[in-house]
Amino acid sequence: MESASIPFKVDLTLRPEVVPFFDPATNTISYVVRDPASDACAVVDSVMDFDYASGRISYEHADAMIAHIRAAGWRVEWLIETHVHADHLSAAPYIQQKLGGKLGIGENITVVQNTFGKVFNEGTEFQRDGSQFDRLFRDGDSYRIGGMTVHVLFTPGHTPACTTHVVGDAAFVGDTLFMPDGGSARADFPGGDAATLYRSMRRILSLPDAVRLFMCHDYAPNGRDIRWETTVGEERRHNIHVRDGIGEDAFVAMREARDRTLAMPRLIIPSLQVNMRAGRLPPKDESGRTFLKVPVNGL
Repeated sequence: MESASIPFKVDLTLRPEVVPFFDPATNTISYVVRDPASDACAVVDSVMDFDYASGRISYEHADAMIAHIRAAGWRVEWLIETHVHADHLSAAPYIQQKLGGKLGIGENITVVQNTFGKVFNEGTEFQRDGSQFDRLFRDGDSYRIGGMTVHVLFTPGHTPACTTHVVGDAAFVGDTLFMPDGGSARADFPGGDAATLYRSMRRILSLPDAVRLFMCHDYAPNGRDIRWETTVGEERRHNIHVRDGIGEDAFVAMREARDRTLAMPRLIIPSLQVNMRAGRLPPKDESGRTFLKVPVNGL
């Protein structure tokens, strides 16, 4: 039985094809999700390669996804961002230019744009209305990949704009849950909140036990191999931070104490500036060059 907080019926008979692409530089897993009854697919949480030391961008990770899609003869209908990532730069516009598709994110992107538009002192030319994206999803919205219906759940806490996308027996959770031995995402970024994150994770875990959960990150705790797929049932039984029996107060105390010990992600400054623009670089200056800002003591 679904929780009352899940506004749709989960179709466990529908099993989309999911192809993962792991980026070792950022420990990110991107996905191509295909309708098994057609050539339609979606790209979830793509990665642009960025060498911070040299300021150079490249597209090896995105090109691998593009090559796979083209070789399979698939057609991209959507490019989905589960949230504004702080640890990698999105390649969605690059893939969109090559393969088409609509770019979508949760409507609370506007909250993130307002927050970080101030942090990075963006001028009035930076639009804070989400207009850089083709679709802003509301909680409970749906869209189609071929014949499959995808349902959108708001799952904030890590950021205000985090969403989970549920299609058939698969759910793409972004930065909320990690694998059971990894626990949960941090909640100390501007706009994050540990109590909100707990409720969002429990919302995800109210899906049926058989639902496959696909992580956006894995850091191979205790030296195991990288993994990115688990189930609701496995998380409810074994997640070290939010399994059944761990209450909100205990989680919040643990999460807030743990977050105080964590360093900022290596790519947080470039990632936020690019990803709040839907994966596009800031506008060029009068000399035709592109720059990213570093706010001193600003985060």
